[in-house]
Amino acid sequence: AFSLPDTVSGNTFSNADVTGKPLLVMFICTHCPFVKHVEGELAQLGQDYADKAHVIAIGSNDPGLSPNDKPEDLRAQAQHLDFNFPYLFDETQDVAKAFTAACTPDFFLFDAEHKLVYRGRLDESRPGNDKPVSGADLRAALEAVISGNTVTSEQYPSAGCNIKWRTPPTYAG
Repeated sequence: AFSLPDTVSGNTFSNADVTGKPLLVMFICTHCPFVKHVEGELAQLGQDYADKAHVIAIGSNDPGLSPNDKPEDLRAQAQHLDFNFPYLFDETQDVAKAFTAACTPDFFLFDAEHKLVYRGRLDESRPGNDKPVSGADLRAALEAVISGNTVTSEQYPSAGCNIKWRTPPTYAG
């Protein structure tokens, strides 16, 4: 459970506000070359799945360590790319820690009952590898969960810039 401010509207957004549909949570930021490489596809995902899934983005980087990730910079990114989904700021980094988010971008897809069904990459594209940004892996997971099918267990981890932690988290396990 979380409740965070939306950098665009200024309203507080809670995961309790979204029910009845799958939920896609994307940990992103403004400065990371991996996010910059795919941010257009992230905006397109929001458009393509607006009626089928809840989509939100969360910025969790410490602005003291990553000055371009202040809430006003996240808002500018959202407005520039015409994001149609909330872009939240996780000032305490508690939400990122609870999710065990590791990098930007990092994707978490939950089914309509909000059980995690996918945690992985957007697609096989990376800055400089000449593979097209398609969103293929995440789109396949979204399509499966929306149609009531099982999401493949073959999931590849996200790749990107490490989240800029004030104090790195320790994970039990």
